[in-house]
Amino acid sequence: MSVPTIKFYVREGLLPAGELTSPNQASYGETHVRRLRLIRALIDVGNLSVAAVRDVVTAVDDPERPVHDVLGAATKPLVPRYDREPGDGIEEARKTVAGLIEARGWHTHPSGPAAEALAMTLVALDELGHGRFAEVLDAYAEAAEGVARADLDYVAHHVAREELVESAVVGTVLGDAMFSALRRLAHTDASESTFGEALRGEGEVGDGGEADGGEVGGGEADGEEVGGGEADGERRRGEGRRRGPGPSRPRTPSARFSRS
Repeated sequence: MSVPTIKFYVREGLLPAGELTSPNQASYGETHVRRLRLIRALIDVGNLSVAAVRDVVTAVDDPERPVHDVLGAATKPLVPRYDREPGDGIEEARKTVAGLIEARGWHTHPSGPAAEALAMTLVALDELGHGRFAEVLDAYAEAAEGVARADLDYVAHHVAREELVESAVVGTVLGDAMFSALRRLAHTDASESTFGEALRGEGEVGDGGEADGGEVGGGEADGEEVGGGEADGERRRGEGRRRGPGPSRPRTPSARFSRS
C-alpha cells in the first residue's frame, strides 16, 4: 500500500497515526496492519464510502459497544438499496415479511433495511406475475438460517475485533457470490431430479436402439460366416486349378491394375 494512501487514511480518521521515528518517518505495527486490512475490505469488497468506513472503525474502537452492534454497523451498508418507488403492494409485502420474522423468531426489526429489501423483492415478483413465488419464502428462510449460522461460526474463530468485522464483511459480500454459485449447481441437480425422468426415458429408448444395433452388429458375425463362404470359394478355385485352366480371357488395363 502506498504511503500517500496511508497518510490519507490517517487524515480521514480511519487509521491511527504511527509512532514517529524521525521528523518525516513513522513506524506502523501489527494493529495498524489489521486496521489497514479492515479498511481495504470495507472499501474494496464492501464498496463502502469513506464516511461509512469511519462509522465502522469508530464502532470497532468503542470497547463498550457489543460485537453484535459492531458487526451490524459493518454489514448494514451492504444491504441492497432500491432506487425506485415502492409498488402498490408494498404494505402487504411488509406484512408478509413481518409475519415471517415473527414466525421464525428472528431477533431483527421488521422495518430494518434487510426486511425492506425483502419486501421490495416480493413486490417486484408480484408485478412480474410471479407473486406465488412467496410460497417458497419459508424454504428460503430455512436455508438462510443455515447459511447465517455457518457465516457466524466462521467469524467466531477470530479474536481481534478488526478481524471479526473484516471476516464478516468479506464473508457477506463474497459469501453471497459463493452461495449464488452453489445455488446454480444445486439448480442443475434439482432440475435433473425433477424434470430429468422424461429425458432418462428417452435415453432408455436410445439405449434400446443401441442394443438393437448390437444385434445388427451380430449380423457382422453372420458376415464372418459369409467370409467363410469366401474360403469355400478359394477351395472351389483350387479345385478348378487342379482340373485345368478354363478358357483364357483377355487382360484389360483395369485387370492389370487390380493385380499390380
